[in-house]
Amino acid sequence: MAKLRPFRDYSEHDVNNLFAYDGSSATRGLVVKLDSAKGWKADQVLAADSISNSLANAVSDRHVVQSRVDMCTSGDTPFGILLYDVAETDENGEKLLFNPRKAAEMQTVVSGQAVPVLTKGTVLVNGIHNPSVAAAGGSAWALDNGDIGARASNTQGDAVKVGTFLGPVAANGDVLVKLEL
Repeated sequence: MAKLRPFRDYSEHDVNNLFAYDGSSATRGLVVKLDSAKGWKADQVLAADSISNSLANAVSDRHVVQSRVDMCTSGDTPFGILLYDVAETDENGEKLLFNPRKAAEMQTVVSGQAVPVLTKGTVLVNGIHNPSVAAAGGSAWALDNGDIGARASNTQGDAVKVGTFLGPVAANGDVLVKLEL
């Protein structure tokens, strides 16, 4: 699976913070699509979490984002890539929900919280699918399991183009990709 590396060049205008990812874990660089059943609605506001909604006289500071993104698979229309990891616990098994400062330092969000999704820009990724055929000017495709990869032929098939490779894959597996979603 492709993992996003620290080198990134993008405008904050191309980052969308209106959606959450429901999985218990996801790696930055995951290609995501809009959840058709839980897309953003104009009349939607932040709602308190289910604890506040189900118990009388209970107040919760935690708000959840109602709109969602899901992992993109081959044939889906990609929306962007995750800029942050999604995780419930840190490396010591402690819940990140109770330590938001550490979550921010780790560039991680908790499931149900808004995750930044990049739609356009230049990023360095590692571990793309089929690296031997990736070349400068070649197409980067959204493949199964939210992966970015190259294809032996530039025919579309059921994959959707997410950008262009700006060079060949380095010996360590890094490649520069220009996202165009």
